[in-house]
Amino acid sequence: MARKSKKAEEKAIVITKPININHFDVILRPIITEKSMRLLEQENKVTVKVAKDANAIEVKEAFEALFKVKVDKVNMVNVPSRKKRVGRYEGIIGGYKKAIVKLQQGQAIDLFKSFEAEA
Repeated sequence: MARKSKKAEEKAIVITKPININHFDVILRPIITEKSMRLLEQENKVTVKVAKDANAIEVKEAFEALFKVKVDKVNMVNVPSRKKRVGRYEGIIGGYKKAIVKLQQGQAIDLFKSFEAEA
C-alpha cells in the first residue's frame, strides 16, 4: 500500500463570515449630536450607528457604495448599555456600535439633503 503524505491529510478549515451584500443592513442611521456635527464641519468625519456584527471593512465598503465618496479611515466604538431612571422606575438603554468615518479631502455628504426637499 502506498502511504499518503501528511500534507494531503492536513487541510486547513477556514471559517468565513457570510458576505453581507445589503449595505443598508450595515449602516443603520446617523448619530446627530453637537460633537458629531463639530467633527463633520471641522474634520470631515461622519458618525453613524452600525450593525453590531459589522467591521470597519464592511462599513467602508458600504459608505463608498451608498454615498459615492472615498473613505480615508474608519474608527469603530462599542457604546455600552446604561441605566436610565424616570422617577422611581429604572430601565436600561441598550448599547450599540458606532463608526466614525473620515472622508478624504474634498469629499462631502449632505446628511439633511432628503429632509430639505420635503420642506
